[in-house]
Amino acid sequence: MSSNHEVVHCNEKDQGPLLIFKQSVIDPFNMLSTWSSEHDCCAWIGVQCHNTTGRVTSLDFYPLVVESKYLEGEINLSSLFQLEFLSYVDLSLNYFTTISIPPIHSNFTTSLQYLDLSGNDGLHIDDLHWLSPLSSLKYLNLSHAVLPKQTNWLQMMAMLPSLSELRLSRCELTDIYPSIRYVNFTSLVTLDLSHNNFNSQLPHWLFNHRSSISYIDLSFNQLKGSIPNWLGQYEHLQHIDLSHNLFSGSIPSSLGNLSSLNYFDISSNFLRGNLPDNLGQLSKLNTLRVGNNPLSGVLSEMNFSKLSNLQSLDLSNSYFEFAMDTNWIPSFQLIEVDLMNTVQGPNFPSWLSTQMSLEYLDISSTGISSIDGDMWSFIAGIDNIYLSNNSISGDISNVTLTSSIIHLDYNNFTGRLPHITENVGYVDVSHNSFSGGLPNGWENWINLIFINMESNKLEGELPLDLSNLTGLEFINLGKNELFGKMPIKMPSNIKLMILRSNQFVGSIPPQLCYVSSLHILDLGDNKLSGSIPHCLHNITNMVSGDEKISFSYFLEISFNLIMKGNELEYNYVGWSRTIDLSVNNLSGEIPSELFGLVKVRSLNLSHNHLTGKVRKTIGDLKNLESLDLSYNHLAGEIPQSISGLTFLEFYNLSYNNLSGQIPLGPQLQTFDAWSYVGNPGLCGPPLIKNCKKEENLYKAKQHAKGDPFKESLYLGMGVGFAVGFWGACGSLFLVRTWRHTYFRFLNWVANKIYVFMALKFRHFGGR
Repeated sequence: MSSNHEVVHCNEKDQGPLLIFKQSVIDPFNMLSTWSSEHDCCAWIGVQCHNTTGRVTSLDFYPLVVESKYLEGEINLSSLFQLEFLSYVDLSLNYFTTISIPPIHSNFTTSLQYLDLSGNDGLHIDDLHWLSPLSSLKYLNLSHAVLPKQTNWLQMMAMLPSLSELRLSRCELTDIYPSIRYVNFTSLVTLDLSHNNFNSQLPHWLFNHRSSISYIDLSFNQLKGSIPNWLGQYEHLQHIDLSHNLFSGSIPSSLGNLSSLNYFDISSNFLRGNLPDNLGQLSKLNTLRVGNNPLSGVLSEMNFSKLSNLQSLDLSNSYFEFAMDTNWIPSFQLIEVDLMNTVQGPNFPSWLSTQMSLEYLDISSTGISSIDGDMWSFIAGIDNIYLSNNSISGDISNVTLTSSIIHLDYNNFTGRLPHITENVGYVDVSHNSFSGGLPNGWENWINLIFINMESNKLEGELPLDLSNLTGLEFINLGKNELFGKMPIKMPSNIKLMILRSNQFVGSIPPQLCYVSSLHILDLGDNKLSGSIPHCLHNITNMVSGDEKISFSYFLEISFNLIMKGNELEYNYVGWSRTIDLSVNNLSGEIPSELFGLVKVRSLNLSHNHLTGKVRKTIGDLKNLESLDLSYNHLAGEIPQSISGLTFLEFYNLSYNNLSGQIPLGPQLQTFDAWSYVGNPGLCGPPLIKNCKKEENLYKAKQHAKGDPFKESLYLGMGVGFAVGFWGACGSLFLVRTWRHTYFRFLNWVANKIYVFMALKFRHFGGR
């Protein structure tokens, strides 16, 4: 709108190209409903015009993305470049997949200065020649776009003389050593090439003596070699991120000359040696991350004497020797500190208690065994605390933790659980000796997403209604002394439920079938009874859905599962659909619906009282890697369809009442007799019992049994033989005169034979 408050109307030259742009767009939320000739284009959503000329200057859909709305389809650059006064375009975080590129010899004039197409996962850009006419472009962000064929990407960027910020993160780039030796990036201030596939040394073209670059991010590549000394010559550098690469050697002391540096991250490489002393002189340094390197040497308060602005410190997974004075009060106030897997114990580092702004503390695996009461008062107020894998003991039942993330796992805590406020989102107190009941009112922790209390001595009953935990995705209460019935109302978003090795009784509640998000269900080693619910096919995530779990709150989880006959630790099991109902008192037949859960990879129903046959539909579990139906009362033949389970790595049908020939199949032949032991009716490989002999005898009996004429013939022959035998032999035994006559006849025959043989021998002897 102009200064005299007149309404500015859209210029007709701009309305047409915008309508052409709309034609290529898929609009699932009807965001472009106002884009029509019936409305002035300056009033269209996402469009902004100059307040005097009415020419379109900006196209920005980011505010709509914040509202979880998005566009799909094709980006028609040809139409946008016809908007000669368009200077700002933000189409980021949508689902565009293709780009309509203008012809090479197109005649257009554009004032474009800002172009952001980032966050369109799957967007393929096969050519970058369309960038060359954009001489006014200052900001370019193509992050997440796929540029696999762009071996000349650097040459194209070098043709943009006004470019000051370039972001090509996650673009699948591989060539960081182009054919050109010099790149005139004199205007470049920000460069982000992180998360690509470079496999080379750090090239010198990144900087030249006239460069004013201040921000560089090359993290998560495969850059190797040493960090060059010349990097310390560029006095304008404020932000360097070389983390998660393959750099080796030492940290060059020349980096201590970067007086403007406020962010320095070289974590997760293979750097050795000491931390240069002059890094402690960088008074503007805000972030120092050198963790996950085999660095060594002695660190004292002198290494941090001038770092008054330091807020983030990462020294994790290193070999430093910490020699801080117990009375040291740092000049800085940290917001986050990571000392994981360093030597700090046995006492909690006293200097940390001076950091009153601390929001993130990781001192896991540091050998700490003692934390006094005053120190707990300090720790309890930190928002993210990681004390895992230490030897900390004691009763902390009187401590109130206000943290949103709590890691106390793998320690020696005893007594009741600490008080935990309802703002908590992540709780891991597993593998301790906590006793007593669960925290009061925990079923109302509405922010809770993850809870792991496995391997303690907790007792009591679970609330029957957990539906208030609407955000809960992971619950592991296994290996405790909990009893009573299972909850009836479950959290709607639960993905992993592990309640194994407790004392739960009663039946499996059918309401569990309607928790469609479940990936892992482990109720093994309890006292559950009744039948397996038939409605399990309603767990849709075990029928279809993504292969990975997208946890909204955390990146990595750790827990144990009984799979493939062993207890295995998993650190991220997005792919594994698992059902374990073993070691219970379940009875009845295995419902056919269970075999409809085609995404399941591990199924364990062993050590129950299940009856009936193994259904043919078990062959539908094509992804199955572990199957255990042992120690039940299953009968009948093993269905041939089971031979189609070609991914099986563990297979146990032992100790049932199965019979018949064991099916043949490429994968089944890899299992030995232990998979079938305890089924006396089974035969065939790998068992010694041969099915052919058994089958032939069986067929002969069945064949004779099925022919009435042969049955009569065999019966008549048998009766005739018996009558004849007793008619003749019976007379000899019962009538004396007949018996004497019979034996005299036998003696006469014997004498005749004797005389005949004697004469024959004499005749041959005379010769």
